Amino acid sequence: MSTHREHAARAADQRAPDVEAVGPAEPSGPRSVRAAGSPTGTETLRRVRDGNGLLAAAAMRRLDEDLAWYRALPAEDRSWVGLVAQAGINAFVTWFSDPSTPPHGVGEIFAAAPPELTRSISLQHTLQLVRVVVDVVETHSDQLAAPGGERDLREAVLRYSREVAFSAAEVYARDAEVRGAWDARLEALVVDALVRGEVDDSVRSRVAALGWSGRGSTLVMVGTTSAPLDDVRAADLRRATQRAADDALVGILGERLVVFLGGDGDLQVAALSLLPRFGPGPVVIGPPAGHLADAARSAHAALAGLVAAPAWAQAPRPVQADDLLPERVLIGDATARRALVAQAYVPLAASTGSLLETLTAYLGTGRSLEAAARVLYVHPNTVRYRLRRVADVTGWDPLDPRESYVLQTAVAIGRLGEDA
Repeated sequence: MSTHREHAARAADQRAPDVEAVGPAEPSGPRSVRAAGSPTGTETLRRVRDGNGLLAAAAMRRLDEDLAWYRALPAEDRSWVGLVAQAGINAFVTWFSDPSTPPHGVGEIFAAAPPELTRSISLQHTLQLVRVVVDVVETHSDQLAAPGGERDLREAVLRYSREVAFSAAEVYARDAEVRGAWDARLEALVVDALVRGEVDDSVRSRVAALGWSGRGSTLVMVGTTSAPLDDVRAADLRRATQRAADDALVGILGERLVVFLGGDGDLQVAALSLLPRFGPGPVVIGPPAGHLADAARSAHAALAGLVAAPAWAQAPRPVQADDLLPERVLIGDATARRALVAQAYVPLAASTGSLLETLTAYLGTGRSLEAAARVLYVHPNTVRYRLRRVADVTGWDPLDPRESYVLQTAVAIGRLGEDA
């Protein structure tokens, strides 16, 4: 036993100097941070600098082989992307010489390129570009690194690419916020111009800038907001409208909410899906529109209907603006007045068969077929037949309580116009 303990003590004494020779433990952290100051790291840095051109040429070949969007770029833009790739490699070499400094951000790497290029290359394209450059450096790490420094170089590339990727995400996020705020202001201007009926070339250009394709028809719906819309709720509402239809514009005019929907799909169904987004009270849908000028007139009719809707207690939700013509006449809407005269009074006055006379008698006798027949000296079935003719001519059925009110309003304003 004593012999065994003596051997163990001598072995420990022999190991002790080895521990002292190693010295204090190395600081923790990525090997790439420590590599540049070591002899191996210095040699690797020299080789990386000397191989800068090799890396750039290899990166350009990989871009052309792997990225279809790069091959589709014009020659000038491809040359700018090449400069960006070269700038990224140079920035890595600069950082590798002193990893304690923060890496260059995407903004500095793109500084050599024109601003138009940064707007045409998406975040996804930028990250693909970073991935290709990283893969190229990794592929050549055994060739560029000094013996024993291959792992350090690979880790340095991975760390640098991570920092550049985070920087790219931040840059594009800031740009998206700025672009979103600008688009919201531009959208507000467009909606305001359409509501006021000011449709000119500048409005058409702004609508196009917002991505409005102009395909299919257009529908306008207006209502109120349940509460003041902050930026977050407004952005959520815009996303909902964009999911509902191919084209969408949202305007917030005080407590009024104005939504333009466009496209080839069923816009009535899209409008119904957005109904919960509106606050309490009536929601009015304007007449169908084919282009921007019609959309402006439709918005005018819908907004007038929103003001007039409380006069019809049984109005559905949503309600068509054209179903509110009598109420719109009461608030002084000249468009509704002209529409009623043109659609009801003028056709009846021009028709044969005493349709206008029969309708007047029917309305004036409390909507009684028998009483109207006595006034006209005809059979009640004749009155009923003529009233069906009235429905065919005007589209409104005098036997329906609501539609007979519409016709009565149309006859009244039509006669006022004749007397004037």
